[in-house]
Amino acid sequence: MTQAHVPVMLEEVLDLLSLKPGGRILDATLGLGGHAVEIARRLGPNGVVIGLDRDPELLKRARERLLPAGEARRAGAEFRLFHSRFSRLREVVAAAGETQIDGVLLDLGVCSVHLDEAERGFGFRTASEDVPLDMRFERTCSEESAAELLARVDEPELVAILRAGEVPAPRRVAREIRARLPLRSTRELEAASRAAGLPRRRHHPATLVFQALRIAVNQEFEELERALDAALDVLGPGGRLVVLSYHSGEDRRVKNFVRREQRGCICPPRLPVCGCGRSPRMRALGRLRRPSEDEVRANPRARSARLRAGERQE
Repeated sequence: MTQAHVPVMLEEVLDLLSLKPGGRILDATLGLGGHAVEIARRLGPNGVVIGLDRDPELLKRARERLLPAGEARRAGAEFRLFHSRFSRLREVVAAAGETQIDGVLLDLGVCSVHLDEAERGFGFRTASEDVPLDMRFERTCSEESAAELLARVDEPELVAILRAGEVPAPRRVAREIRARLPLRSTRELEAASRAAGLPRRRHHPATLVFQALRIAVNQEFEELERALDAALDVLGPGGRLVVLSYHSGEDRRVKNFVRREQRGCICPPRLPVCGCGRSPRMRALGRLRRPSEDEVRANPRARSARLRAGERQE
């Protein structure tokens, strides 16, 4: 059964976006629209929320919730919704009829729907069921599923995937997985992960294995890096970039991006004078923020959230 969707760090996100009546905000990871509804309410009747999602099934649900028959009418702001990856947000903003916008929100990782609906193959809480090992955000696309990825990559490639996902003992896990190929179901991958003998910490030993494969299947790190560059291009002066991440690999990329754009110059330190001519394009808005203890108690899925933000400079 799908749990009620609860937007993570909602008040902190709204505060960092610095919403003004009539503003233009891009929610580049729309999901079920939890953040978007509250953003729209604060923008008022002259505001616009541009929403996009890579998952067409989630986008359909968001349309049913947000468009005129639903909460958009009560919110007052206009919604313009698109099926797209967030790495293509430049094209989405142009298709929405805008040139510059006032804020971009990225709420990374998976939506609660992905975890709660077993047939998506993102998790293993229903490991007794023979659920196909899919993990694609776009199940109708021609890109490979997690099962197909495992069948294709060699051991060094699999080790790299697991290491990028911060799986302990990635070589041992990779050997165990490859010894059991082909793996076609979440039950089989969970069993292989468990057999590798990983220690149980805060979560099941297979959790990081599933997460690492999901990140690889959907090319999430590559998508994020493209999206950050694109977001800076569409933000007007004073526009805000707000990013919620749930994995240290995501957060590290966001932190490094903001630092680089705040510094401006990308010349090697050994050069006596700047040769690139790059000026700072962003300033960081405070330090890393984490959810409160009260929020984590009310919504345990918020426990790994990390929130960073930056402001576009002239």
